[in-house]
Amino acid sequence: MNIALSPSDISMAIQRLAEEILQAADGGEIELVGIRRRGDEVAERVYELLKERGAQVRLGVLDISLYRDDYEHLSSNPTLQSSEIHFPVDGAYVVLVDDVIFTGRTIRSALDALFDYGRPAKVDLAVLIDRGHREIPVEPRFVGQVLNTRREERVVVHLEKTDGKESVSLITQ
Repeated sequence: MNIALSPSDISMAIQRLAEEILQAADGGEIELVGIRRRGDEVAERVYELLKERGAQVRLGVLDISLYRDDYEHLSSNPTLQSSEIHFPVDGAYVVLVDDVIFTGRTIRSALDALFDYGRPAKVDLAVLIDRGHREIPVEPRFVGQVLNTRREERVVVHLEKTDGKESVSLITQ
């Protein structure tokens, strides 16, 4: 296992996301929607930074368990948790937030779930880590850190609130 990002690297990547989102919003309202499990923690941290900078921002959480197309590839049964989007999605500028983008399939599922809440005016994607290897044409607009990986490697993200520690590691299988 190789440590790819330290806690300070993660913090800088989250700060980069907040700055880029703030610039793109150009003073308009921002609806951050974190994808459960770790995307929601990244979104919460971006949200706090945006609030500190005076942005008009709201935070939601999206559970995509029922929208996934890869149940047979998951190591365990998905745990259903609630989505928490307490603002209108119709006509909103929504930024979906996740920890890692790989094939793009999670984001496809998240878009399906999000559109069940309404039709946003615009949706952008923010990710802590972009590791490449897309299978569908989905690209993030905001990226905290790009990691050049081999397809067979795994990127493991640990975040303080979720895991009790901070690191991003590459594991060769």
